[in-house]
Amino acid sequence: MPGNFLIGGSWANDVCVTWGGMSFQADGVEDGLDMLKNMFGHDLPGMYWPFVGCQRLFMVRCWEVQDNGQTVPKAQQMHTGPVLDVCWSDDGSKVFTASCDKTAKMWDLNSNQATQIAQHDGPIRTIHWIKAPNYSCIMTGSWDKTLKFWDTRSPNPMMSLQMPERCYCADVVYPMAVVATAERGLIVYQLENQPSEFRRIDSPLKHQHRCVAIFKDKQNKPTGFALGSIEGRVAIHYINPPNPAKDNFTFKCHRSNGTNTATPQDIYAVNAISFHPVHGTLATVGSDGRFSFWDKDARTKLKTSEQLDQPITACCFNNNGNIFAYASSYDWSKGHEYYNPQKKNYIFLRNAAEELKPRNKK
Repeated sequence: MPGNFLIGGSWANDVCVTWGGMSFQADGVEDGLDMLKNMFGHDLPGMYWPFVGCQRLFMVRCWEVQDNGQTVPKAQQMHTGPVLDVCWSDDGSKVFTASCDKTAKMWDLNSNQATQIAQHDGPIRTIHWIKAPNYSCIMTGSWDKTLKFWDTRSPNPMMSLQMPERCYCADVVYPMAVVATAERGLIVYQLENQPSEFRRIDSPLKHQHRCVAIFKDKQNKPTGFALGSIEGRVAIHYINPPNPAKDNFTFKCHRSNGTNTATPQDIYAVNAISFHPVHGTLATVGSDGRFSFWDKDARTKLKTSEQLDQPITACCFNNNGNIFAYASSYDWSKGHEYYNPQKKNYIFLRNAAEELKPRNKK
């Protein structure tokens, strides 16, 4: 039965999912929502698993999101440490989870069984499924400064690549992977035949990397990436641009209030970036509690949302770009003294069919 699938990650005890004015509370989610991943429109025999949530009470949860916006809790799995990232297999039958307990697991949704498939010497920060013509594997990036590739049938990695620093964020669009590390490291990997380091790039940003997302060209091939930092700025970077000085650029975002030295700006982290699968436009979300839509080719902003009372910590689109999902929760950017346990955490689903269309060229 075809369905809409969404993975979410959180730190909190109560998660609400809202769409078209409807919401529900799911017990067991406490602290912040850290990640959202989607897999919409796949067939799962005898099951319908449209919404999977991952939380830092060491739990991964699954909800059904119906066509009318109603949400129904379905199943859950556990880690022994906070869950930092999640991803889907290409056929939508499995969910992969990465945790501070230094393990990654594979959750088979048909059998509702989870098995360990990876192990690091430090917390696993990122996890991605790779589907190549000659192999399939899981890629894990860790704070132990390694990037490992795993055949889910074997307890040992297919390959382990050393990184100069801890992995902070990553993205994969075959045949490209991009990993951003501590100390503003930036490494591009090629995944054809077997994974290997392709290029190290001097960071176009001056502050700590927070998120990265690969974008495609008109032939649907990965051609560059967007990189977000804690300093309210995004870099658009092409791997092999005809004119690097012209084609690569940065822009400010997720800033508020003053615009000059007399009235300083409030500057917030860019927590997540997601590209629209049809239009190639992008969404950014930030610690200012807003999301913004952008047309990178026209170098213009399409929309900025009203401000929520908490940061927006994660976002993604479904496979046809009709739904934009984003999560609101405290991100600890101001320390524990600003944490308010009375504030609930939410995942919102928004109709994105029209708002992400590129700006008409004059």
